[in-house]
Amino acid sequence: MRGIIDLGFWQVVLAYVFAMIVLAIVKKRGVRREKELIISSIRMTVQLILTGYILTYIFANPHPLVTIAIIILMECFATYTVYKKFKGKLSKKLKRIIAFSMGIGTISCLLYFLLIVIRINPWYDPQYFIPIAGMLIGNSMTGISLGVKSLLEGMTTQKNLVEEALTLGATPQMATKNIINKTFDAAIMPTLNTMLGMGIIFLPGMMTGQILSGTAPTTAVTYQIAIMLGILGAVSLTVITMLQLGYRSFFNEEDQLV
Repeated sequence: MRGIIDLGFWQVVLAYVFAMIVLAIVKKRGVRREKELIISSIRMTVQLILTGYILTYIFANPHPLVTIAIIILMECFATYTVYKKFKGKLSKKLKRIIAFSMGIGTISCLLYFLLIVIRINPWYDPQYFIPIAGMLIGNSMTGISLGVKSLLEGMTTQKNLVEEALTLGATPQMATKNIINKTFDAAIMPTLNTMLGMGIIFLPGMMTGQILSGTAPTTAVTYQIAIMLGILGAVSLTVITMLQLGYRSFFNEEDQLV
């Protein structure tokens, strides 16, 4: 297997031709996204360059406290991103539930995947810990965002149905069962669709990266299968934990809608 072909400065610059094409299209069409496109391109470049240098240092100097600190930082940023998306719509109780669900869902799946499936040594090896944590946390953040959105919409549009069910003697759990089931389905659907298209419609990023770096395709496939199942588990566990605890934030101690 040949090693990866290093991209030089001017080769990377040439890749920006695609951004220039998009910039020309939006400008000609009057879409008015020029500023966002330029800022996004610059921000992406700076962030990735800084990340590259930081990870190079961390990989060369592994330490358990550094690995743990990075995972906590990633969890905090992911949770904050969810909060920001629903600014002014989340109660304090629901915010705590979202943070708890993100932590439990992603970290439990991450530890199982790294310590039991892959069996990395040492256990805090940042070369495995950080990129895999990023995939699990990133996908779980998307899943829980979809879950929160669907839950808020369901509890708003179906408020009358929930109240009627409560009047007829249903418990809050029974009254919100359909909403929770539909919300869970909506939250995991993107992950399931991604799994359906892998290998035929597209090659996923992790597998592509490993193949480009010289890893045998068969090895890349086994890693991709394992990480995709890990992502499915993390998303599902995160969302269902949020839903099972979160629906209670819409009721008071007397089981009345608030």
